[in-house]
Amino acid sequence: MTGLREKPTALLREVFLYCHDTPVVFAHSVLPHSSLRGAWTKLGKLGNRPLGAALFANPRVRRVAFEFKRLDPRHPLYRRACARFDRRPPYLWSRRSLFKLQGRPILVTEVFLPTLLELA
Repeated sequence: MTGLREKPTALLREVFLYCHDTPVVFAHSVLPHSSLRGAWTKLGKLGNRPLGAALFANPRVRRVAFEFKRLDPRHPLYRRACARFDRRPPYLWSRRSLFKLQGRPILVTEVFLPTLLELA
């Protein structure tokens, strides 16, 4: 994906998204400090509030097409997503996309946990 330098100074945000008491998605977001100015200044101070709500609240935010990847135990996001589980699957599916506002990028990756498939 374009829009992010190879080694930017950034704020990393990692959260588990729950359905009731069950974690179903592990979200990893990269917010370059250069993007945390202007229209997105408040994103660096979200605390426990959802990033998605802030991204989708602004109609000027543009989302680049999704990329999908199968993660195996060698991938760092797989390891962090599975850190809370005793049984680990052979792989996890993920998707990522780049959000832009006034040319400033934010990269969001969602890792889908096996518990998602267990929901009724």
